[in-house]
Amino acid sequence: MEKSNTSMITITSEAAMHIRTLLAEQKGSDSQGLRLTVTKGGCAGHQYIMTLGPQETGDYIITRDEACVFVDAESIAFLAGCTLAYENSLTASGFRIINPQAARSCGCGTSFEPQ
Repeated sequence: MEKSNTSMITITSEAAMHIRTLLAEQKGSDSQGLRLTVTKGGCAGHQYIMTLGPQETGDYIITRDEACVFVDAESIAFLAGCTLAYENSLTASGFRIINPQAARSCGCGTSFEPQ
């Protein structure tokens, strides 16, 4: 059974567009969305892992503009209230997670310490 809760995570329009672009480049694969996972590790204690892949049983599904983000039940508690954005500037390009639950974040942006 899928769990859908669009209020848990906000996806910006730029992030949704980039997810759709990445999936279009994966023609012929079973990739259907961006999988966002939180694991222990990284320089601040927890890290974000992003991969393309299919929905798995028990996933929370967040959608915007036909782009899907899949989050497992263990990770959703660390991501409640966050925003998934995409930046494309001279100094940084890529997904960025703005997480109000992070007490501090690493300079690389992929690692955080929960409050």
